[in-house]
Amino acid sequence: MARKSVSAIVIAVLCINCVATPIRAGDDALKKELAQLNLVTGNDPMRGALRTLLDDKKHAQAMIKFATPAAKEKALSYNAALVLGLAAIDLKELKSAETFLRVCMEKAAKVQSADKLRQSYGVMIDAYFDSKQYADSARVAKELLELNTDDDKIREVRRTVVDRFGQVEIGEPQDGFKTALRIRPFVYEAYVKAVAKQGKYDQAIRLVDNLLKGKDDWIDLSLKGWVMRDAGKLEDAAGVYEDVLKRIAKDPRLEPEEKDEYGEQYRYDLSGIYIDLKKIDQATTHLEYLIKRRPEYPGFYNDLGYILADHDMKLDEAEKMIRKAIDLDREARKKSPKFDPKTDHDKGAYLDSLGWVLFKKKNYKEAKEWLLKAVEDKSAKHIEIYDHLGDVYMALGEREAAIKSWEKGLEVVTETRRDQERKVDVEKKLKNAKSK
Repeated sequence: MARKSVSAIVIAVLCINCVATPIRAGDDALKKELAQLNLVTGNDPMRGALRTLLDDKKHAQAMIKFATPAAKEKALSYNAALVLGLAAIDLKELKSAETFLRVCMEKAAKVQSADKLRQSYGVMIDAYFDSKQYADSARVAKELLELNTDDDKIREVRRTVVDRFGQVEIGEPQDGFKTALRIRPFVYEAYVKAVAKQGKYDQAIRLVDNLLKGKDDWIDLSLKGWVMRDAGKLEDAAGVYEDVLKRIAKDPRLEPEEKDEYGEQYRYDLSGIYIDLKKIDQATTHLEYLIKRRPEYPGFYNDLGYILADHDMKLDEAEKMIRKAIDLDREARKKSPKFDPKTDHDKGAYLDSLGWVLFKKKNYKEAKEWLLKAVEDKSAKHIEIYDHLGDVYMALGEREAAIKSWEKGLEVVTETRRDQERKVDVEKKLKNAKSK
């Protein structure tokens, strides 16, 4: 019931050799390749076609440029347009992506497919949102919310079902165009979040309140909490999420497993809000509860250990928790069918936590070793980690290295409130270090 992403069926870039490698030269070859792409059917061949395109980015750009007139003339199949749209998204060419996905959107509406509507519009909504082009994300979401081609005719509406042979689409007679209604709750959430991310928090709150007037549901209430948190109204957000937790526990629609799943999700969100509010007791209470419920999950141990260390509390216990998180994560990775000992590495976030608790315990040399390993993780290029490394360098008397670390942190700062607050602190440290 919780809603995360609008696009239900996003084609992953997987290494599946489902199509022949195309010839890479001239308009004739591109024309032939595009004709072949128009004949592609099925998810696996689509994934293969997409992977083949993205294996050669220069060629992908040439194909996107070549195929654009065909997209504008509506001369592409749904699958061909989707593959080209996804390739354009991967290349960060979002306007080109929308040109191709427009083909998909129109075809989805024409055949009355809820899945294809959600896929074609959703991919574009998510792509704009992920690239922080929130106005465009809201624009596309609003268009889908307002989509209505109802002419009161009885027509065949397509929907996807899963039988023992896999996914199949079936048609059902339906009076008028009702298909888009099924996906509007997902789209409405995306629209609200895109509006909020533009700083239009009052408008976003009004949109959610309109939902709550019609149906006072905890799902919509949780969206209000999200908006309040993003707006910096942390006390209000915490109150909303506490209410959401109570409602989840009493919701007769949910199975016990679902109540546990959603309860964990919102407890974890609450712990983050309480951390921002400096209400460490409440944050640790929620994390301790989560650890009891999910003792095998490393993230909860890491978060609780880090919080304790960051506030100079129970440092020995904090170190044990963080080391346990690292051990649990290693065990989980080894069980994965994708495990490769040659490329396997610990998560930078966990290594940062360990480095930080060691810094707090004044074990500066060992802290430095772990933090240097942390920044090797590409997913851990974060201002907070570079800030920690800078503090360690300064404690060791390595001022120039500290300056470089803080400068690197400023290069990767994001727009989040937490990062922006960290940025102010780092800039002060840099100024002081450079003045010495």
